[in-house]
Amino acid sequence: MLTRMTNLTFDQKLANYADLAVRVGAGLQPGQRLLVQSPVETAPLARAIVRKAYEAGASFADVRWDDDDVVLARFSGAPDSTFEQLSQWRVDAELEVAKAGGAVISIRATDPNLLATVPPERVATYQRALSTYRKPYTSMVMTNQLNWNLVSAPIPAWAARMFPGSSPEDAVRQQWDAIFAATRADQENPVELWRAHNASLRQRKELLTQKQYRALHFSGGDTDLTVGLADDHVWGGGSSLTPGGIEFTANIPTEEVWTAPHRERVDGVVVSTKPLSYSGVLIDGIRIRFEGGRVVEATAESGQDVLCSLIDTDEGSHRLGEVALVPHSSPISRSGLFFYNTLYDENAASHIAIGSAYRFNVQGGEGMTTEQFAAKGGNESLTHVDWMIGSAEMNVDGITQDGRREAVMRAGEFVL
Repeated sequence: MLTRMTNLTFDQKLANYADLAVRVGAGLQPGQRLLVQSPVETAPLARAIVRKAYEAGASFADVRWDDDDVVLARFSGAPDSTFEQLSQWRVDAELEVAKAGGAVISIRATDPNLLATVPPERVATYQRALSTYRKPYTSMVMTNQLNWNLVSAPIPAWAARMFPGSSPEDAVRQQWDAIFAATRADQENPVELWRAHNASLRQRKELLTQKQYRALHFSGGDTDLTVGLADDHVWGGGSSLTPGGIEFTANIPTEEVWTAPHRERVDGVVVSTKPLSYSGVLIDGIRIRFEGGRVVEATAESGQDVLCSLIDTDEGSHRLGEVALVPHSSPISRSGLFFYNTLYDENAASHIAIGSAYRFNVQGGEGMTTEQFAAKGGNESLTHVDWMIGSAEMNVDGITQDGRREAVMRAGEFVL
């Protein structure tokens, strides 16, 4: 279990967590506006974030609420022909705040199997419509044009899946304990702890950027995959900077360093080591084969229809947009817990992402045209979905520009 014995009360831990989201996550600056996106069931955290935002000098903090029950009612009962319809104002709220120089904090918490019994074509149609309309905001996120952050909080349906043998109350309590431990919110001075952690990740990403490997080779279990890296690639990890110099940490928790694959230089077979919870559907046992950077074969033991719909979103979703390295000894991995939430699970294992690459993972990518970015190997897509491939068996070699191999990870741990 990922728990620690501390003398802090629940309210103190919640306040720590909200403070982390505001000061380390969003890096909110005095005078900035903040939009908080929250499920109705995580209202206590959303309210705490708003209070901390005003303590940090926010000019205005507002909340946009979501509700799983409302979502499920639509996907279960609405006519098939209506799933291209969107509440555009919900996306417009994000874009309005971003264009005004504000910050966005999203609390991601949903039932991992919310839409398991829904026809997958409804999910695919809606996701494609949403991704298309949301592209202007997503483009700002992919180029660090705003300071933004993702956190999470327990909801009963999610907690019950994580802790199926517990009562509803105990499951939520255990999930809070796990989240507080994973984010260091259960310790004194978590803001300083996170700044030190980000400094450690910064050292690792700078070393990997200096190496400028031509490719990474993953081998272990049933995976034998060579991921070519984009030309002039830059590794990310920990905190980032907006063009105006605001430091923010997009994900809390985060244990990864990542960069952009070359869209045409991925070859081999890769097999998932953890399930993927995507759009309310659990996809497990993923096996994908790449040739020349493109998916040519994809299967899954469960959720295959949804996986194939994801891959068929557009041409870019047939290719990779991210490769990330995470040590098997990361705190979330050591916990032995599966969170059914990519925000946590991607920090338990090395992973790859189908879809769009972050522009800042290529030197000067933020200012490039689509054609220039593609020429460097960067991928563009309406989607970006991470799934886990790392394990205690995974070895990773860096292939240098002259073809030599250097050990980067052995048995899931960094040796570089």
